[in-house]
Amino acid sequence: MSLLSAATDVRLRAYVPYSRFKVGAALRAGSGAVYVGCNVENVAYPEGTCAEAGAIAAMIAGGDTRITEICVIADSPDPVPPCGGCRQKIAEFAGQDVKVTLCTTDGKTFETTVADLLPGVFSAAHMDRAPKDQK
Repeated sequence: MSLLSAATDVRLRAYVPYSRFKVGAALRAGSGAVYVGCNVENVAYPEGTCAEAGAIAAMIAGGDTRITEICVIADSPDPVPPCGGCRQKIAEFAGQDVKVTLCTTDGKTFETTVADLLPGVFSAAHMDRAPKDQK
């Protein structure tokens, strides 16, 4: 199954009673396995979960830790980029050159990379000087 097909299918299962804005995400892990996620809202609105975060959580639960490609789809006039928090989450598990495909339900696509989505990414390297034996 293609990432676009997987993201399209899971998007239909999004739980969005407040915004009515369904988003689906699918990623391929280093093992070749495909993991999916959809947005899940909550009446305490900021407590919802983005589709990208759901796919990443499924990947970790499945035993994988590296993203090799990711696709996100929404019913929008233009391809919808991940929010800032999801960009950082994607960068935690993907190399800077990993392809990110953003799609609309009417067939528009935009291909980019993790580096282009999140220039100046905060990474573990920024903490190299932190004490290792902090108590």
